[in-house]
Amino acid sequence: MNEVYAALLLHETKKEINEVNIRKVLEAAGAEIDENKIKALVAALQGVNISEVINQSAFIQAQPSVKQESKKEEVKEDTSKKEEEAVAGLASLFG
Repeated sequence: MNEVYAALLLHETKKEINEVNIRKVLEAAGAEIDENKIKALVAALQGVNISEVINQSAFIQAQPSVKQESKKEEVKEDTSKKEEEAVAGLASLFG
């Protein structure tokens, strides 16, 4: 899970999400380094619009109103297959 947090921190600071940068963040935090998880995460995030995924997640967790329900349907239609595969890959990595 630390790898995901590192990727989110890199995204938030507008740094490239790659193996080297994730490793640096984890080392700076004193976290355990698992090269396989880092590689898998970087591969899973290739081509994923992280901002959009975060917005979708926040949107889905919000209490839905009529307007939000219609937006929710639009968001579902706009989600690309690549992003769905990446999310599924992340879920399988971290249980």
